[in-house]
Amino acid sequence: MKILIVDDSKAMRMIVMRTLRQAGFGDHEFIEAGNGSEGLQKVKSENPGLVLSDWNMPVMSGIEFLRALRAEGNQTKFGFVTSEGTQETRDLALGEGALFLVTKPFTPESFQEAIGAHVS
Repeated sequence: MKILIVDDSKAMRMIVMRTLRQAGFGDHEFIEAGNGSEGLQKVKSENPGLVLSDWNMPVMSGIEFLRALRAEGNQTKFGFVTSEGTQETRDLALGEGALFLVTKPFTPESFQEAIGAHVS
């Protein structure tokens, strides 16, 4: 399965990929995008099975990205990896169709717990 990692920080995308490997998801293919707009294009061209997106990004934020996907009828599995961990943010994310929200700093275990329930 392809996993699209969307974050405006290249270093953070690398950390997410490394942590996903440590969590046992290393056999999946990783694709990257630097913001929600790029992510939207990658979803269309790459058809990933899962999107992991940051919340705060330039050009198009993570929540705008999720809303744009859902407005197009795209139901790709979507989760946030973000420092925005308030209950209000979590409720908004889940209400818009995200499956989970993993807060930074994260661990391999937090990815196993969040993603494991949604990815085989």
